Amino acid sequence: MARLLLFNKPFGVLSQFTDKGSPTARSTLSDFIAVKGVYPAGRLDRDSEGLLLLCDDGRLQARIADPRFKMPKTYLVQVEGDPQEQDLERLRQGVTLKDGPTLPAVVARIDAPDLWPRDPPIRERKSVPDNWLRITIREGRNRQVRRMTAAVGLPTLRLVRWSIGDWTVADIAPGAFLETSA
Repeated sequence: MARLLLFNKPFGVLSQFTDKGSPTARSTLSDFIAVKGVYPAGRLDRDSEGLLLLCDDGRLQARIADPRFKMPKTYLVQVEGDPQEQDLERLRQGVTLKDGPTLPAVVARIDAPDLWPRDPPIRERKSVPDNWLRITIREGRNRQVRRMTAAVGLPTLRLVRWSIGDWTVADIAPGAFLETSA
């Protein structure tokens, strides 16, 4: 049975165990996970938070991370601006990015979720509103959700990956992980 870790990656942590070649020490997975033989199944940008899966089985890792398996990934996204229905519809239809069109996304406007505080906190501007979206994609391009929201004029302020398939970060504190079998 494959070993699987559900890790709630904090903001500012790299999705790798070492930070070779950096002139300054940056936080990595090794600062939080001392389990041997597990590797990230996919990536989560340094400035993104939330669910990162790690496993010890190459086939499971490929099934989770490889875009051809189209595993759904759901994000809670704080955006700058006031999303209108036409903006959400553009995301639902798929937007064209520099590396081509995206697949359609499942998008809904949501109330601000009850999340852990981010360190450092999001900069708030009194004159510019912000709102939350729940976005589910079945691809995994580099910074895809951020680029999608920017393409419709809604820059991402905070991005939290909430789930991958049936696995979720609910009830896992930032920097903590839950071990399960896959």
